[in-house]
Amino acid sequence: MLDQDILSQLKGIFAGLKSDITFRMAAKGESDGMKDMKEFLKDVASSSPKLSFESVTAEVDAPSFEILKNGKPTGVSFCGIPNGHEFTTLLLAVLNADGQGKNIPDDSLRERIAALNGPVKLRTFVSLTCTNCPDVAQALNVISLLNPDIENEVIDGSVVPQLVESLNIQSVPTVYAGDNVLSVGRSTLGDLLDKLEAIYGSREPGDEAPVEREYDVVVVGGGPAGATAAIYSARKGFRTAVVAKAVGGQVKETMGIENLTSVAETTGPKLAADIKEHLSAYPIDVFENRNVDSVTFEDGKKSVSCGKETFSAPALIVASGAGWRKLNVPGEEEHIGKGVAFCTHCDGPFYAGKRVAVIGGGNSGIEAALDLAGICPSVDVFEFMDTLKADGVLQEKAKSTENISIHTSTQVLEVVGDPGKVTGIKVKDRVTGEETTYPVEGVFVQIGLTANSAPFKDLLPMTRIGEIIVDERCRTSVKGVYAAGDVTNVPYKQIVIAMGEGAKAALSAFEDSMRGELA
Repeated sequence: MLDQDILSQLKGIFAGLKSDITFRMAAKGESDGMKDMKEFLKDVASSSPKLSFESVTAEVDAPSFEILKNGKPTGVSFCGIPNGHEFTTLLLAVLNADGQGKNIPDDSLRERIAALNGPVKLRTFVSLTCTNCPDVAQALNVISLLNPDIENEVIDGSVVPQLVESLNIQSVPTVYAGDNVLSVGRSTLGDLLDKLEAIYGSREPGDEAPVEREYDVVVVGGGPAGATAAIYSARKGFRTAVVAKAVGGQVKETMGIENLTSVAETTGPKLAADIKEHLSAYPIDVFENRNVDSVTFEDGKKSVSCGKETFSAPALIVASGAGWRKLNVPGEEEHIGKGVAFCTHCDGPFYAGKRVAVIGGGNSGIEAALDLAGICPSVDVFEFMDTLKADGVLQEKAKSTENISIHTSTQVLEVVGDPGKVTGIKVKDRVTGEETTYPVEGVFVQIGLTANSAPFKDLLPMTRIGEIIVDERCRTSVKGVYAAGDVTNVPYKQIVIAMGEGAKAALSAFEDSMRGELA
């Protein structure tokens, strides 16, 4: 099943394995699915003398396998063959079980994971074409490997269609903790850990003192702006820390990138991985899976608190980016993951053969409509303004696509539906005032981004939409505090612009430091 090139790569990846890792497959009996999984796992196992395969007969929904370490269950299992984007999830699960892998969290996160109460049985439903699913599956696998009271099963929804239908899953990744939904859509390890702690609680870690970390520059955010700011800061000799939910940030959700100078074509996940690799080339301390709880500016010292950790420095660069903007209309929140979605690449396949709506006429909205038009009989695009905002070439392509209908000067009033199911979208014509309900089964929201600036709300001047106001050198109104990228009022939210702004912020901090203005 695996070609020789892949097998050769696997031999290199698993060359340093120290533990005996076994793939134990479970199936009801002989079937095409069982035979394919057996061949797949035997191929993977052949790449290292530390890997082995065995099988048992069991009453399972579809052929599955668990990972054993030195003969003992690790808590990680897979239902279906983890091909596609989930192949990396399998490889990391093996490495992580052996105590290896760059995705192993730092000591602070490991302590939180180990303290989680159990038992907890997780089921992570994925699609092999979903680009957000691996991050969630890999994070929960790590949690399972570090806490013996937690199990995670990564389930390819396509091999258990009846189960997916019975649970009314319309978005991936969808994570169940027991019989309840824990998470839907993109999440970081930190997000998932927060949710597990909130539901199951944690054992008392003892009287541990808060951790204070001192640097010359602290960068909040790990996207293009934050990473570039960190690299430029480190190159200037500053002791630099990056505090972020995830390196790459919003970039991870962008599939086609063709306007990054000198890079003819790439994808968001690939660019995010390249950014992380570039950061590792410098003495930069990267703290992922952190949520900023509070920020203080006192006597020239800027402090960022994340749980029991505090990161302090004379210079702070805010590059926390932006997140998907919601409609904030009745019916939206309760149908997220049940008819309301934000990523066509991940969730579009669930709506094949169904009529859907796309909200937003910018580049992301029209690209989403074109993507959905290939699998849906009818796609309605609703734009609030009187003209589309997308690039001309995208507009022309959409207008020439027969099953795309474009409605401008239209305000969305409500997402209509029953519990767990969208049945329509109610809109108002802003010219005539007429209200109409369109019968759709899916609503894809593509109305841009909103700045992730909440922790700085009462500390820094912002625009009415929450963007941090900066001057031409990325300085804010507070000496020693800079901001860059999508979190600021700088126009044109583009990757290349964010990178340039990140560099500018770091150079401004260096200039101010040389002038003695940061103390």
